[in-house]
Amino acid sequence: MAAPAALHAARRAVGQVLDPEGLTLVACSGGADSLALAAAAAWCQQREAAEATGARVGAVVVDHHLHPRSVEVSGRAVQQLKGLGLDPVRIVPASVDPDSPDGPEAAARTGRYRAFAQAMKDLGANRVLLAHTKDDQAEQVLLGLARGSGTRSLAGIPPRRGPYHRPLLGLSRRDTEAICAHHGLTPWDDPANRDPRFLRSRIRTRILPFLEEELAPGIRDSLVRTAAVAADDAAYLEDVAQRRFSALLEDSREDGALQLRLDPLREEPPAIRRRVIGRAVVALGAPPPSFERLCAAERLVTGSASAGPVQMEGHVSVFRGARGSAEYGKLVIVPATPSL
Repeated sequence: MAAPAALHAARRAVGQVLDPEGLTLVACSGGADSLALAAAAAWCQQREAAEATGARVGAVVVDHHLHPRSVEVSGRAVQQLKGLGLDPVRIVPASVDPDSPDGPEAAARTGRYRAFAQAMKDLGANRVLLAHTKDDQAEQVLLGLARGSGTRSLAGIPPRRGPYHRPLLGLSRRDTEAICAHHGLTPWDDPANRDPRFLRSRIRTRILPFLEEELAPGIRDSLVRTAAVAADDAAYLEDVAQRRFSALLEDSREDGALQLRLDPLREEPPAIRRRVIGRAVVALGAPPPSFERLCAAERLVTGSASAGPVQMEGHVSVFRGARGSAEYGKLVIVPATPSL
């Protein structure tokens, strides 16, 4: 069988992100995307071994125990990974909170990343490769549109975040299936990927095919381009916001509260002003505030009759300093006070 063109693209992309002096782990579910990633990584490891570098490639198979055949699926994935020459290969269980308020998909994702972190610690790895493709990227952009989450959400899945690298974002799911066929690999087709209870599954099986038929045949590539543009825009805005946050920040109070100078914050464009406030909230350990709460805090800056406070998630509150007080002329972001 002739090698598919995507095979060379996958090998090039993976070769650029391997740890040249240590162990890189491939996260593998047994599906086509992650098996194709593993095949590309195995080829790169053989090349690195021939060149006598320190690069090594192993794999981690996360078992969520959400499917009745999960043990069988994980075992088959391990066999194929070892057959490709990856070492070490480990199955790591992931705990999933069935009562998570964020829903089953988010709970499974949280469990996966905890398992990845544990695997890196146990095996001494510094990097994990994840098998997201351009199809996943298109789905993520549509999810961002549905949530109305702004530029960062529209930027989709980043190629890298911390130790996690995603070298296959330029390839499609068809590409990964072709790579698996070339190597004689047998991917597992997770039925959850077609389960209409999950929003991402509905986007994959219903919404994107509908948009391709009724709106534009190349809608997936258009969404991927949107993500690339939004990522550049978001990176620039966040860099500006970080510099303005540092410039507007007053000395912290003894209780840990942050204070931002009000007049210059008021003069900032809304896109920067909201990001500066959001950075202050996150700096106190709270999650990124929702758009609604962020706008409520912004109104304290731009002229609301109320001085607050506005409650944020994570038990952080924001208020405008009262006339005659030490906080006058400042926006104050206060951390939670532990209850006794």
